[in-house]
Amino acid sequence: MDAERVSLVRKDFCRSKSSVHDELHSFRSWLRWMCVDQSTWPTFCLSWLVFIIFTFLIPGLSHFFLACSNCDNRHARPYDSHVQLSLSSIAALSFVCLSQFVRTYGLRRFLFFDKLCDESETVRRGYTQQFHNSLKILFIFVAPCFTAEAAYKIWWYTSGATAIPFLINAMVSDAVACTLELASWLYRTVVFFLVCILFHLICHLQILRLQDFAEVFHVDSDVESVLNEHLRIRRHLRIISHRYRIFILWALILITISQFTSLLDTTRPKADLSIFKTGEVALVSVSLLAGLMILLRSATRITHKAQGVTCLAAKWHVCATIESFDPPDAADTETPPAVGNQVFRTDASSSSDNEAGSEDGLDSIKLIPAYAYSTLSFQKRQALVTYFENNPAGITVFGFMLDRSSVHTIVMIEMSLVLWLLGKTVGIS
Repeated sequence: MDAERVSLVRKDFCRSKSSVHDELHSFRSWLRWMCVDQSTWPTFCLSWLVFIIFTFLIPGLSHFFLACSNCDNRHARPYDSHVQLSLSSIAALSFVCLSQFVRTYGLRRFLFFDKLCDESETVRRGYTQQFHNSLKILFIFVAPCFTAEAAYKIWWYTSGATAIPFLINAMVSDAVACTLELASWLYRTVVFFLVCILFHLICHLQILRLQDFAEVFHVDSDVESVLNEHLRIRRHLRIISHRYRIFILWALILITISQFTSLLDTTRPKADLSIFKTGEVALVSVSLLAGLMILLRSATRITHKAQGVTCLAAKWHVCATIESFDPPDAADTETPPAVGNQVFRTDASSSSDNEAGSEDGLDSIKLIPAYAYSTLSFQKRQALVTYFENNPAGITVFGFMLDRSSVHTIVMIEMSLVLWLLGKTVGIS
């Protein structure tokens, strides 16, 4: 009975096409409600129409017709062009990439649900749970920013209703304009965070697979099966890198331009830095940087886990080599006393503290038991470790590995540009 149930589960996950009531049903309904679904021609046309309206039409009308030149100093919006261009550009990039992903691969194939039939039950359960939590993560990032934006817009319209341009009735016009502006801001922000959260979700699947892959070093496995599984993981990482490389690169470029433009505007002479004028700029900057941090953290985390396989394989090889040189009756012979003071503990794998309680198989500091390498020769283990050392896996952007060193390099370049810009504007040297 259990074998039949497992067979049905595997058959369900092996499907490359979605069904009406599969595990993606609720997520697809949410995409349709957000007008991002493009599975049919009517939804495709509706999706692009809503995208044009909320990304370009409403922000343009808001900027050119609600400039409020007759308002007082608190209701003036000198940085509105920067806010609208930043959000619209990153939303356009996100929408185009998301449309390309879904149209080319399909939602099920893009999220690797068709590959779960080859994974263990632990990986399938963990990935499905993370998939159901993805919308909660999206809400956690979007809700605080939207609350602050809604509070600002409501204050802006209610406190300056007599001076803001309106049609026929001031209260009705302000309510409609405020609702449309908030809907436009929410749509652009959600589209950007959606692509970032989907990247985080796919990377989480590969991390689960790497953690499951680490178990092969704790059982008696042959080199061929270990190599085939690692090649399959590397292939999926290349697929993810190929799909997301344009989005990651252009998101980094657009967000960098946005941040430096805002820094240049706010550090110019006689710039008004009151909260009423720069609040939206700060809110947009926080939203864009949060999405960028999701991308970079997900990429560096999976690269770190993939590179941790090399360390685990090396430890596995060392433990096997040490074991092979121990005499069979080593346990019965008396150990000679140590000369001088003993510096290192003999039981390195045990620890009395609980600091390593959250470690997985890739980061474990425990020694590997002898039965995990009882049938492998030294040459096979050495060849496998050499392969891992010369074939690092991870997320790449046009050949550049996104690891922690790359993030440090990006941060240093950004800081250098910031200091140079500040030196040109406020005189910091």
